[in-house]
Amino acid sequence: MNTELSRYVVNPGPKVPVTGLDAAVTTDSAIVTETMVNVLKRGGNAADAGIAGCLVQAAVEPFMTNHAGLVTFLYYEAKTGIIHQLDSLGGFPSGLPPFKPVPPGMGPYAALPPSAIIPGFMPGLKAIHERFGSRPWGELCRDAVTWAEQGHAVSTFEYGVNIFGEKFTCYFPEGRDFYQPKGYFPNVGDVFVPPGMATTLKGVAEHGPDYMITGPWAREFVKKANQMGWKITADHMTETPPRWVQPLRFAHHEYEIVSLGPPQAQGVYIAIALGVLKHLGIRQMKPGSADHFCAMGHALRQASRHWEYVQDDQVYGVPREELLDDAYHAHLAKMIRISRPKIDLTEHIRLSGDGPSSGGDLLSLFAGAGGRPRLGKSDNAQPSGSCELAVVDAEGNWVQMMNTLQGSGIPGMVIGGVPMVGSHATFGALTSPMDATLVKGAKARCIIGNTLVLKNGRPVLSAGSPGNVHCTMPQVLTYALDFKLDPYASVDAPRMLPMTEGRSVVIEDRLAPGVVEDLHRLGVRVSVTPSYDYHMGSFSVIARDEKTGKYTAIADPRRCAVADGLKA
Repeated sequence: MNTELSRYVVNPGPKVPVTGLDAAVTTDSAIVTETMVNVLKRGGNAADAGIAGCLVQAAVEPFMTNHAGLVTFLYYEAKTGIIHQLDSLGGFPSGLPPFKPVPPGMGPYAALPPSAIIPGFMPGLKAIHERFGSRPWGELCRDAVTWAEQGHAVSTFEYGVNIFGEKFTCYFPEGRDFYQPKGYFPNVGDVFVPPGMATTLKGVAEHGPDYMITGPWAREFVKKANQMGWKITADHMTETPPRWVQPLRFAHHEYEIVSLGPPQAQGVYIAIALGVLKHLGIRQMKPGSADHFCAMGHALRQASRHWEYVQDDQVYGVPREELLDDAYHAHLAKMIRISRPKIDLTEHIRLSGDGPSSGGDLLSLFAGAGGRPRLGKSDNAQPSGSCELAVVDAEGNWVQMMNTLQGSGIPGMVIGGVPMVGSHATFGALTSPMDATLVKGAKARCIIGNTLVLKNGRPVLSAGSPGNVHCTMPQVLTYALDFKLDPYASVDAPRMLPMTEGRSVVIEDRLAPGVVEDLHRLGVRVSVTPSYDYHMGSFSVIARDEKTGKYTAIADPRRCAVADGLKA
C-alpha cells in the first residue's frame, strides 16, 4: 500500500466525536473532510467547503457518487437566519420515453432497471457557487483534480461495494475499462487512479461547471447517448435547471425541524413519523425496548404510506398543511394504539414459523442459535449509494447536503472518466419513494434527508445520510430529540426498517435480552441485519452546544466517515 495515501483509509468501526469546535466538518471520507477543513482555513465559507467537498467526493468515491449525479443542499444563512433549499436532481428529457440501456436483472436494483437522465450535479454546484460562494471556482476544484490524478487507496468498504455491483458497473466495456483497468478490481490497499477523470476535472476547473453542462463533456455525453439510441439534444442538457425550493418546516415539542420540501419526500416522511410517535408517547418509552421498536415500526410504516402525496408542486397539488396536521398524526396514532394486541401472541409467532422453538422440529430451522433472530432482508433490495456531508463555518453558516450517483446520466456508461448509474425513478407509481413525471421541467420525487433542527430560532443539530435514509432519519432524530441521547449515541444506536405488511421488523442485531420475546408477545416478527449495517446509512451530524456555542462533529461507525473541524 502507498504509505502516504494509506493514512486516508478509514474503515467502518467505532468513531470518536470531535468536540469544542468553532467550525465543524463531517463527511463519509477522510479525504473529503480534509479538503473541506482546508477550505475553511483559507477563508472559505460553508458553501465553498461544500462545493469543494462534493467535487473531491466524486473523485475518490466513484462507487458511491459521481460528477454526473445530483446534489441537494440545505443552507442556514447566518446573517439573515434564512434557510435555503436547492433541488438539483437531473431531469428526464422532454418528448422522449424512458431509455433503459442496462437490461433487467443487472446490478443491485435488479427489480427496477434504471433509466437514463440528464445530470444535475454540476448545475447544482454552479447555482450554489453563484449565490453563496466566496472563493474562486478554480480554487475549489484544485483538490478534486489532484486526487483524480494521483488516485486513492482502496478501502475494504470500497472493494466490497465494487464486487457487489460488478454485473452493473462492468456491463459495458467502458465500465470495465474504468473500474477494472488491469482486468480486475483494485484490491484493498491498491491505489486506484480513475481513468480519464483528471482530464475532465481540469476542464471543469479551467472553464467552470459549464464544461459538463454545455461544453466539451456535455457534447460527448449527447454524442454517446445518440449512438446508443437515446436521441437527446444539447437543449435537453439545460431544460430542467436547479430549483430553489421552500423547505418543509414543522414543530416537534420544543424544536423546529426543517427538512427538504416537495418534490423531495423526506420532510413529509419525518413529520408524519415523529408526529405519530409523539402521540404514541415515545418520550415515555425506554430506548431499545419492545414498545419503542413496535411504535417506531408502525410510525415508519404510516409515513411510507404517504409517498403518493409528495410530488413536484409545479405539476401536482401538494397537501402540505394536511400532511403536517397534528390532529391527523394523533388520529393515526390512535388507530395504532387501539389495534394493539389484547393477548400474548407468542404462540402465534411460533406456530407461523417465525419465532424460537425449543424442539427439534421443522420450526427450529426458523430461528438462530439460542433463539436469536435470523438474518433479515437488508440485502440487494436496499439502497446503499450516495454521500452526505455537513459543515458549519466560523460565522455560523450551516450546510447539510448530499451528492450521489443516483440520478446520474446513462446507466452503466462512463464518459470522460465519469461513471454513471442512471435514475431508479418510476413513472406514475403512487407508492414508490422515487417517482417522476415525464413533462418538461418536472422534478422527480426522491428520498434525500438533509435536515436541520432549530431551537429558539437557531440551529442546534443537523443530520443527513445515504442508504435507507427515509426511515433512519426519524430514528436518529428520535434518539436525539425524544430520548435525549448525546449526538454520537444517537447515531450509534440500532436502526430498523419500517414494519411490513406481515407485521415483521428488521433491526440491527444489537437487541437487549428479552426484547425479541416482548415483540413476539405483541405479534411482531423479528429478524436482524448485521450489528452495524451500512445499508442503514452513514449519518453526518453536527450539534451546537446552546451554552458555549461550540460544535461537535459526529462520524457514523457504519462506513468510513471522518469528523474534524477548527478551534480558535
